[in-house]
Amino acid sequence: MDDGGTGYRMPAYLIADNTIIDPDGWAEYLQKVSPFLEKHGGVSLAGGSDLEVLEGDWKPTRLAVIRFPDKQSAKALLDDPEYQPLKELRRRTAKSNIVIVEGLP
Repeated sequence: MDDGGTGYRMPAYLIADNTIIDPDGWAEYLQKVSPFLEKHGGVSLAGGSDLEVLEGDWKPTRLAVIRFPDKQSAKALLDDPEYQPLKELRRRTAKSNIVIVEGLP
């Protein structure tokens, strides 16, 4: 979102719904991803598989919610050349649906 010249960056939240295919590979991914989150200003806020759908027919299996300083920072993580081997590991070990949503000012 445009900051209107204020210099304020709108926080963004990356939400991932992951269906684990290879638990050992997924564990390796989780062990290695933290430095990349930190590099791009990401902070894990919630995650896990203890979920309860209150309305609708969405069937998430394992969610992660990560706050970033802005949408560009979240996208920079996914595009980081050093992250690409880890991204491939994630794609081999889980089926992921990922969205980014801006936070409120």
